[in-house]
Formats: sequence, C-alpha cells, structure tokens
Amino acid sequence: MNLNQIELLRILQETNFNQSKAAEKLNVVQSAASRQLQLFEEELGSPIFERHGKKLLGLTPLGERVMEQVERINQAKKNIHAIADDFRDNRNGSLHIATTHTQAKYLLPTPVQKFREKYPGITIYMVQSSPDDLIQHLHHHRADIAICTEKLDEDEKLVVKPCYEWQHIAVVPRHHPLAQGDITLGRLASFPILTYSPGFTGRSNIEKAFKNAGKELDITLAAADSDIIKTYVRLGLGVGIIAGTSYEPGNDNDLVALDLSHLIPRSVTKIAYLKHLYLPSYLKYFISELLSRSGSVQQR
Repeated sequence: MNLNQIELLRILQETNFNQSKAAEKLNVVQSAASRQLQLFEEELGSPIFERHGKKLLGLTPLGERVMEQVERINQAKKNIHAIADDFRDNRNGSLHIATTHTQAKYLLPTPVQKFREKYPGITIYMVQSSPDDLIQHLHHHRADIAICTEKLDEDEKLVVKPCYEWQHIAVVPRHHPLAQGDITLGRLASFPILTYSPGFTGRSNIEKAFKNAGKELDITLAAADSDIIKTYVRLGLGVGIIAGTSYEPGNDNDLVALDLSHLIPRSVTKIAYLKHLYLPSYLKYFISELLSRSGSVQQR
C-alpha cells in the first residue's frame, strides 16, 4: 500500500468511479491505474468496489470504510501543508468560502473587507450555491468554510458555530393592503407569497410557522435570491417574505418592511468547517470577524 494508491482511490470517488478520468487526473494510462487498484485490493484480500465487467459501479461495505480513512489521510496531507505555511507565517494562498447569495451580499462584505486589509496576499474565492451543495463543497475540499442558515447542523462531520440570529420580514408596495394595520399569519395567508426556495434562508421556519397556525402557505414564486423576490413584489405578484437583513432602506424605499418577529421563529446563520481541518491563522481571523458581526447585523 502506498500514497499513490490512496490518491487513486480519492480521485476515483471524486470522478464518480470513472477509471479513465481518474487516470487522466493522475497523468497515467488507464491500465496502470487499474493495475494499482488491483494490487491494493489483493493486499486487502477483498474487493472495495462493486463491478460490472471492468466498470466500477460503487463501493462495497469494505470500500465504504476504506474511503473514510482515505478522506482522513487526504485531510491530513492538506493539514500538513497548512501547518507548514502557518509556521512560516505565509500570507500568500487562498480562502475558499461557500455560501448563499443572501449571506454573500448582506453578511460578508465587511468581514471580507477587513480580511483583505490584514491579509492582502490571500486570494478569496466565493462560490454561491444551495446549502446541500455547500456541504459537499466542504467534503470535497472545494471550500474551507461554509456559511448558511439551513442544513449544516445535520452533518456530524462538521464543526458548526452559530454566527448570528436574524428575523424574517414581509415586504409589500406602499399601496398594498398589508401596509396598514396589524400583521397576522391569517392576513398574510390571504395573499400569494413570494419567498425562498426550499432549503434556503430560513424557509423551514416560515413553513413551520404557517403549519403550526393551521394556515395554508400559497407560494407563487420561490427563489434563492432576495433581490429577485423583491423584484417580483414590485411587479405585484404577491407579498415577499425575506430576511430582514435583505431590506436596504436606501434602495428599497418603495417597499414597506413589515416585522414578522412575532409570527415566524428567529433563524440562525451558522458557519461550518470539517472537524479534522487545521485552521491556519488567516482562517481563524476570518471566523472571528464573522462572529464579531453578530451584534451589528442583528440591529440592521
């Protein structure tokens, strides 16, 4: 058993068990990659892949357990490089952030700006995606940290820290009937609702509030982007339910923001990273900046 075989296993999983793609990534011919895999399985005394002919279909029960260790070995290799860079106080490198549109636009600008001032040599890469995909970015080492509201708590392989609490609001044009009088779930339920797609930005809390009150939630448009929701509110398609931090008084003064804190439970945005990830100094600094934003964000 050697590190090249371990790397082959990692890449096979990354390429959905495609041997030709894995061989290409390793800059070897496919027959050489297949031979290394054969030698590895012979050493273990049992196959780690289910096969149909020469095609790899998936992992055997043994393969599942082996891949858990392969993941740890790969993480250890990355940690060793990160530890060495940290030891030399290397201020060149990259920070990969996986997040949603709402967090990227309304939470991250100030922490990112402060980070750039302290670590100008670190390149920042930001990928916006769904919470499910953000978690996969962490597991496949395409991101160092993930930031979102939903899903992170469900993964036992992650360190998850609450970042800040926030509240949903309803937004309507100034002439809308809801702009006057007390807001109740009953009144909201009498209008078409525009809000986040399932899995995004506290959508589960919205559904829970309406369900507990025995009210039907008539969602006529769902999107991952707060700005898209506000656009279609302006067109008269319905009432928008968005994160309170997404309302910008300077840009959204044609809309009325209605507090829903008494109707929908508060949501918590979280930050997450792999449990076995070594945190270099620059990543620790970025996380501390995110956590320090909690008070000011709540008051926006």
